Formats: sequence, structure tokens, C-alpha cells
Amino acid sequence: MQCETGLLSVTGTPEDQCKAGISVADIAAGMYAYSGILTALYERERTGRGSSFDVAMLDALGEWMSQPYYYTVCGDRDPRRTGARHASISPYGPYAAAGGQIFLGLQNDREWAVLCTRVLHQPDLVDDPRFKTNPDRVANDGELTTIIEAALASMIPDQIMALLDEVGIANARLRTPTEFAAHPQLTARDRWRQVSTPGGPRVTPA
Repeated sequence: MQCETGLLSVTGTPEDQCKAGISVADIAAGMYAYSGILTALYERERTGRGSSFDVAMLDALGEWMSQPYYYTVCGDRDPRRTGARHASISPYGPYAAAGGQIFLGLQNDREWAVLCTRVLHQPDLVDDPRFKTNPDRVANDGELTTIIEAALASMIPDQIMALLDEVGIANARLRTPTEFAAHPQLTARDRWRQVSTPGGPRVTPA
């Protein structure tokens, strides 16, 4: 299904396609089945009549492909595969820092100006013709990456994340599943529950 919906064509590096690391087609179909069941129950409660629906993995995952679909049919070109970077937004993705990586994602020109002035401390970049608009930045992403990483080279990821949080720019660190299990937000939101299984008790997010 990932092949048939075009997901593999937009996932991976310029050299190689990659499948998603989780069963996205199955999950998408399950979510639409769940919402369909809830809708049918609501319809029965409201009208007294039953209803039926069907769910196809192709349809479900195809719904999730709307952005690359519209990018292609409205822009007359296929999206690029860019690894962990974004095909049509820059700067967006992983950037090297002192002793690790930081992931950040800009959404608008206001955030670009804030990044230049408050994080990179290079206000002249705001109106640099190479980077003035998002299409400019996408076109010159390699050059921009070099500039950003040079500015971040003396800071550790935790420092950068704190600064990005302060100025309102989306950011993240790359976590393994084990690190996700220890995520402080899961604990802060009281998401852990012990459940019984045939193999004994297990702790799971709930």
C-alpha cells in the first residue's frame, strides 16, 4: 500500500526510497474504521436506522498523501525525497550542533526573521536575496545548512532547544524507542498504566 499510494516515492533519500518504519496503511485504515463505526452509531442514535461502510487501505493511506498529491498536480512536478528534511520548506530538519543534532522546522517568514536575529545572531540574513523567501531558502538549502550549522557549532542541543522554545520555533531531538519510553512528557501527563498480559504485567502508554 505504501508503494501503491506513492508514499515510497516521497520517502527516503534522493538515492533510495524508504518505507515508513511503522504500519501506516494498517493504522490509517483502522482509524477510518473507528471513525466510521462512531459515525454509524451516531446515525443510528439520531435516526434509528443502521448503516454500513467499507474501508480500503488504499483509500485510507491515500487520504494521508494529500499534500504531496496537491504539490504534484498543482505544481506540475513530483516532490523530492529529502531524507529527514522537508521537500518544500527550509530550514526544516536535522542540523549538527556541538555533540549532537537538533531538529527544527520553520513555518513562515516571521520565524525566519526570529531565527536569524535571536538564534543565529546574523540579522543580515533576514533580507539576504538567497534566503529572503521560503522558495529562495529551499533553492539554496545546502548553502543555508552550512551557515546554520556553523552558527550552532558552539552550542549543545539542549541549549539550542531552550533558545528555540523561548523564541517560539518548533524543535525536537531524535529519540530512540527506548528514549521515547523515558520521555518526560509521558510521565508529566500520567500516560503510563500497568496492564495484564499472558506474558505477565507490562507497562504501556494509555
